[in-house]
Amino acid sequence: MLLELNIENFAIIDNVNIHFSDGFNVLTGETGAGKSIIIDAVSMVLGGRAAKEFIRTGADKSVIEAVFSLKKTYDARKTLKHYGIDVGEDNTLIVTREIYSTGRSVSRVNGRTVTLNMLKELTDKLVDIHGQHEHQSLLNQESHINFIDSLGKNIISDTKENILKDYNKVKSLKSNLGGLAFDEQERERKIDLLKFQLNEIDEAELKPNEEEKLMNNYKKISNVESIKKSIGSIIETMNSSDYNQVSVLDKLNSISGLLVNASKSDDNIEKYKETFDSAIYQLQEVVRDLRDYEDTLEYNPEKLQELEDRIAIITRLKRKYGNTIEEILQYRDDIDSELQSIINSEKEIIRINNEIKAIEKQIYENCYILTKERKKIAAAIEKDITKELKELNMPNVTFKISFKELDTYTKTGIDNVEFLISTNIGEPVKSLSKIVSGGEMSRIMLAFKTILAHVDHISCLIFDEIDTGISGRTAQVISEKIAEIARTHQVLCITHLPQIAAMSDTHFQISKVVHNRKTNTRIKKLTDIDRINELSRLLGGVDLTSTTKMHAKEMLEMSEKIKRNWK
Repeated sequence: MLLELNIENFAIIDNVNIHFSDGFNVLTGETGAGKSIIIDAVSMVLGGRAAKEFIRTGADKSVIEAVFSLKKTYDARKTLKHYGIDVGEDNTLIVTREIYSTGRSVSRVNGRTVTLNMLKELTDKLVDIHGQHEHQSLLNQESHINFIDSLGKNIISDTKENILKDYNKVKSLKSNLGGLAFDEQERERKIDLLKFQLNEIDEAELKPNEEEKLMNNYKKISNVESIKKSIGSIIETMNSSDYNQVSVLDKLNSISGLLVNASKSDDNIEKYKETFDSAIYQLQEVVRDLRDYEDTLEYNPEKLQELEDRIAIITRLKRKYGNTIEEILQYRDDIDSELQSIINSEKEIIRINNEIKAIEKQIYENCYILTKERKKIAAAIEKDITKELKELNMPNVTFKISFKELDTYTKTGIDNVEFLISTNIGEPVKSLSKIVSGGEMSRIMLAFKTILAHVDHISCLIFDEIDTGISGRTAQVISEKIAEIARTHQVLCITHLPQIAAMSDTHFQISKVVHNRKTNTRIKKLTDIDRINELSRLLGGVDLTSTTKMHAKEMLEMSEKIKRNWK
């Protein structure tokens, strides 16, 4: 239930505060006073498109705030819990929308910033706005099936969910099937290519880390002479055979002798001598090992050519299949899997097609269950809508719901549903768009709203000038229908008809005033006397005569009598 609406710097509204009541709230006023602006503001705070053009001239931003009671809104509470938004102890919810002149907008729920999608998900469970644009939903045949499903119970929603799951499975399987589908020539070409690549890689008998070892051996053999020369120089320097040249080891042995002499006078020198001698022994070992290794080195042109050929093979494969041997081997495994898949594709295609057939059989079974349930609901809707329309002064109406089976299933079933109507005796039923006038469409939509109001969980309904094209006795019937809905729902209604205004529980007047050369919209909650004057204006225009006032008073008394009889 919408308890309060605060609007600041929105269009021609500078600052307006409205406290709505339970039951039937009506808003009236002269054309251009700002009635539609109120609905625009409500739409905005509920998550509608924010446009900076709505900001009042001279202001930097517009702020709209709506306060809701959540006492009878279980679905909304579930959404709030899902998003972790707390509800106060007084069961109120405050929704705020700020629109800035820069084009930016901010939405908050109980002080917490939310996205527009979050806001829409929540407010769709709080308020249902019906305006002239909603007539188009009835003229759009695609929406007709949604009206039927909205009146269905769990069997409708559960069956639709099962169909959707299976529909997505089939879609995925067909996608896989598309990847396996080759024509025969393309299939053979692909197999030949993959086999050639596999053979080329397998013949190379690649091993991980092989390339590094090959490169090391290649550098060694191709530089044998240089390596031997370096080792020879090292050995000669360390242990020279020339009597005229003192070797490094000879010098080190001399130093060792000096340490022996020094240790005779200082025991602390002994530990340094031991370390030094150990180093000499290690260097002598290195020299011996280098001499042995030098003897193993030889230049082998055949081995060098073998290494060059092997490196060339690896380089060629790297250019084609990967930057490293590991990448080439991974590519090999990938194309082997692809080859096996193509070779076995015929079996896989048969398997997938059989799985698709089995799932589609289940889909059609669920589709027929769905159609059966929809036809049960449609039969009840036909009866209820006809009854409602007859009460809405369409005595000769015939309303039917047509079912045709689609050529194939969709994710919502196999039903092509269309609402058909005849408003005159002897005329066959035809599509709504080809039959009804504006006034008739308003009555049809109200009939649907009356039926849906008994099953939906939205506590607040807003009717924006639903009375288009209606007058006289029909207007009185519509006013009673809306008032009847207001017995179980909060209703906000903008109207030009005195019959509808008279049936309201709370009446607001919207007016336009000019102050300091600025136009402002004002909203006033009317007293009983004010209501008589406003109804008189709706009945007779600007001039309020005693006759129109008397008529207005009678209308109010009659409305109260009708509502008392309901109780």
